[in-house]
Amino acid sequence: MRRDDRDEPFDDLFREIERMMNDMMAGGDVGFESRTDTDAGFGADTHVDVHDTEEEVRVIADLPGVEKQNIELECDGKTLTISARSDHREYDERVSLPRRVNEHTASATYNNGVLEVVFEPAEQSSDISLE
Repeated sequence: MRRDDRDEPFDDLFREIERMMNDMMAGGDVGFESRTDTDAGFGADTHVDVHDTEEEVRVIADLPGVEKQNIELECDGKTLTISARSDHREYDERVSLPRRVNEHTASATYNNGVLEVVFEPAEQSSDISLE
């Protein structure tokens, strides 16, 4: 007996999801970029989040297998550069911050493979009056 497609309205959707999953598992292109090169950026096992609130800009990065003494942080007010190394790889990530921060107020903690860096926002530019 031939099945009527009208009986299963989501059949096409499920078929497409299954095709995409099969392509992904086989290493095919499913329409998004994925980094597998361990020398470029943090790699697949690391995640970076940036949270911007009125009071602060917070950057949270997963750095599995990295010792605290092997982490270097640098900020120019617009970009945070995180450099770290472990026995198996080197990490070098530049994180664009959502707004200008005062890099001199930064505080950083590293606990159980999670790096957290907090910045105060930079003071707003003042108006210059003409005389």
